[in-house]
Amino acid sequence: MVDPIAKFCIGMPVRHRIYGFRGVVFDVDAEFDNTEDWYESIPEEARPRKDQPFYHLFAETPEKAPYIAYVSEQNLEADDDTDPIHHPALDEYFDVTEDGSFIARQKLN
Repeated sequence: MVDPIAKFCIGMPVRHRIYGFRGVVFDVDAEFDNTEDWYESIPEEARPRKDQPFYHLFAETPEKAPYIAYVSEQNLEADDDTDPIHHPALDEYFDVTEDGSFIARQKLN
């Protein structure tokens, strides 16, 4: 098994390579860490490898409906679209800079 190093970091806008939806990374798993039922629900021919980083995204559908996505690194690419990504949780987790970058807020313990 390869030692996975995440290509994308928390706060990065990304786009799904196949489905085109956009999102902002809010957490990263070094390798697959979801349920087997979730994994098995993906058609076998489209199932990603488990030995790669997986990303939790505040995502939006092309129709701008917000949801949370869990996506393998092989299915993501950096998103350089300047249109804002809309998700109600973004304001809770991130500060947005003037250039549109997302900076993770410090967690209160």
